[in-house]
Amino acid sequence: MRLSPATTFRAARCVGLALLLATELPAQVPAAEFAARRDALAATVGDGVVLVLNTLEPVPDYLPWRLSRPFFYLTGFREPSSALVMIQRGSAHETLLFVAPRDPAQEVWTGPRLGVENVQRTLGMRGRDLGELYRVVDSLLTFDVRLFVIGDFEGSPLAASPHRQILNSLRAKHPARSITDATAAVLAFRGSKSPAEFDRLRIAAEISARGHLAAMRVITPGVGEWEIQAAAEHAWRREGADGPGYTSIVGSGPNSTVLHYNANSRVALAGELVVMDMAAEFDGYSADITRTVPVNGRFTEAQREIYTVVLDAVLAAERQVRAGAQARAMTDSSDAVLRNGLARLGLTEGPDATYDCSVGARPRQCSQLSLYYMHGLGHGIGLDVHDPDQFYETGIIGVGSAFTIEPGVYVRAQLAEILPDTPRNRALLARIKPALDRFGGIGVRIEDDYLVTARGVERPSAGVPRSIADIERVMAEPRTPRDPAVTERYLRNRTGR
Repeated sequence: MRLSPATTFRAARCVGLALLLATELPAQVPAAEFAARRDALAATVGDGVVLVLNTLEPVPDYLPWRLSRPFFYLTGFREPSSALVMIQRGSAHETLLFVAPRDPAQEVWTGPRLGVENVQRTLGMRGRDLGELYRVVDSLLTFDVRLFVIGDFEGSPLAASPHRQILNSLRAKHPARSITDATAAVLAFRGSKSPAEFDRLRIAAEISARGHLAAMRVITPGVGEWEIQAAAEHAWRREGADGPGYTSIVGSGPNSTVLHYNANSRVALAGELVVMDMAAEFDGYSADITRTVPVNGRFTEAQREIYTVVLDAVLAAERQVRAGAQARAMTDSSDAVLRNGLARLGLTEGPDATYDCSVGARPRQCSQLSLYYMHGLGHGIGLDVHDPDQFYETGIIGVGSAFTIEPGVYVRAQLAEILPDTPRNRALLARIKPALDRFGGIGVRIEDDYLVTARGVERPSAGVPRSIADIERVMAEPRTPRDPAVTERYLRNRTGR
């Protein structure tokens, strides 16, 4: 019997080297694959110089640091303050990896570093001192060459990102040269995952699913959202995960209708739902799973009705997942279920009904579905939790696709305050008021991960239940009652009461 990658990984951690050597381990991303990615990039951009920037180490070295995903995708190198330079001339190209030199005195704070002298032996590239990077790039730009820069260029309204500042500085210093952002080329490659990448994602999803189960088993009236988060993240780290793949979302009661709520500071009460959107990252690759469960173990009738609509939408989208299929069919199928379900529950005036979403000089009508479902069906997963997928460009699901399906319904109690005040919208609110009174404050999202391989479609997040019966079965298991004194101390510390 072939063990799953995650099962084999856990077993190897638990029983030591003998079993580790005797069992089938999940495939590491081999050095040859990183080299092939660099070759593909060189072939795409053509002659010139490619500069790939990694993120800098924070000045206070105790602050968190996150590896640049495009840099890691091309190098497999995990140290901060480094850069890759590729020089392409016809059929020949040279690859240089600029790293920080060894500094034993500093390494007592940060840990051992590879050093220039070990780059060739370890990574198959020529090593250079990071301090020489700009002198080398400036020297190359004295020739009539094109420079392609790859990095993390998203900044804020107040400041450009460090990589954007470097790009702008190079353009200002060498105005006669063609200097362009080539990050999109790497993003396009990342839309199709290799077998080794699929193994990383399988492990991440399987670990994440067990974390969700651990979280479900601590949920009871009076539990803090932060305790639910802690239960999941503790389970992931015990199994070797890097940590959370993104900021965990645990929203109870009214917070279940806030899409990216992540304060996780409320106490969950009996009769409420909890939306848990949280997953682990393993070896740089992030899963993405969401489940919605009842705090006291059983769905109310109103919660059950909303949950059933969302689960039916998931299943409708799933039926469209196969290599060669149109990706749009997933959204169309899911949306049709949501439109009909919300109309049946009285939350909209009909499957195709609209409302006044914009007034004034350019009035506009929007689907009433968007009052309760305002995000897309899903997204690619990989090195980033929102990673590219090949169907973004082609419209076709293909072997190598890795993505989520995550419809949701969020019935905000303050919906009347959100709609523009028009006669049409006032009439709409009057018609749907009974349904808003019944379903107000209920938020439901269900999210799973899908891998499209040469063997077929996999759902590695299947280890956490999603049917009403299965969720209620887990929630019926005995659990430790909450200590109200702990909750009271938390609330006193947070609010001063």
